[in-house]
Amino acid sequence: MTTQLAIDYQLLVDSLSTAVLLVNEKLTVFYLNPTCESLFDISALRARNYSVLQLLEIPDDEFDTEKALIKTLEKGQAYTRREAIIRVNFQNIHVDYSVSRVHVDKSTAPFLLIELNPIERMLRISKEEHLLQQHQVTRQLIRGVAHEIKNPLGGIRGATQLLARSLNDPKYNEFTEIIINEVDRLRTLADTMLGSRQLPSYIDVNVHEPLERVYSLVNNQTKKKIKLVRDYDLSLPSIQADRDQLIQVMLNVSVNAVQAMLENKAFYHERDQPPQLTFRTRIQRLVTINNVLHRSAIRIDIEDNGPGIPADILEAVFYPLVTGRANGTGLGLSIAQNIIHQHNGVIVCQSVSGKTTFSLYLPWESKHVTK
Repeated sequence: MTTQLAIDYQLLVDSLSTAVLLVNEKLTVFYLNPTCESLFDISALRARNYSVLQLLEIPDDEFDTEKALIKTLEKGQAYTRREAIIRVNFQNIHVDYSVSRVHVDKSTAPFLLIELNPIERMLRISKEEHLLQQHQVTRQLIRGVAHEIKNPLGGIRGATQLLARSLNDPKYNEFTEIIINEVDRLRTLADTMLGSRQLPSYIDVNVHEPLERVYSLVNNQTKKKIKLVRDYDLSLPSIQADRDQLIQVMLNVSVNAVQAMLENKAFYHERDQPPQLTFRTRIQRLVTINNVLHRSAIRIDIEDNGPGIPADILEAVFYPLVTGRANGTGLGLSIAQNIIHQHNGVIVCQSVSGKTTFSLYLPWESKHVTK
């Protein structure tokens, strides 16, 4: 004899990790499960009778969501959208969502069941994997080119010195000195492309120590032309890192931000606000770095309120020789990424007009990369 279980389906739906949204025939919200409340940062009671279009707030929706929802209500044709963008609390969130028609009661009009699955973390992991692969390939290519450049440069420099001695004529000294100086400049560039041959020297470092060093350097260089803001979580513990290399990374990112702000004074004049650089430290929970899930990691944000990075180079900003500045070499961020990779971390960039943030993620404990 089988026993019939009394299943509380409401409890089952409330326990789902998928965000569930129930919408009536007027496209107003009827029910949210707790996961959906968390996603939209709103209580079910407050969201009741909201327009679903108001709640989702899908920016630049060429798909015509309203028409698709009505079609599903009328014809029962379910559909799914992948990597859709919805706006929640003024932030864009990537989600996969499915819409289907359900009949709760034969005597009432049908409802729409919308299931939403945030995919921000998966997209970030995928993007990070692609960035890491491209960075490694490009880094090897650049090192090969740099080696090939350095070999003939030594011969050119030596030949020029011999030529200067054999001519022994002051009127040619200017030309031979130009050649030697340009060769030396190219060799310096090639050495920069190759990166440091010295392996990191790991010691216990409080990340606020190198940050304060960079803060002091930037403050002295800008002479109060830029407002500097500290926003530290002083409870962060020390990590195993190379202090000098962390300073180099933070300084590279900060100097790029300072130069971008100082070169775009008209941007601030139009907005009637001063240029500002913010140094922020936080704990990041459950973060995946280099395909490894860490329960927590240190996040260091270096954020400016400048015009932002051009969209056409934003995805390639960590590649060698990619720069948005006329006098830039495009090597600073590539070197910075390589250093942080040796610390088993990663640098991530987000940029829109008025806000550019470089976030350095450093795990607490890990075996460091030495190549």
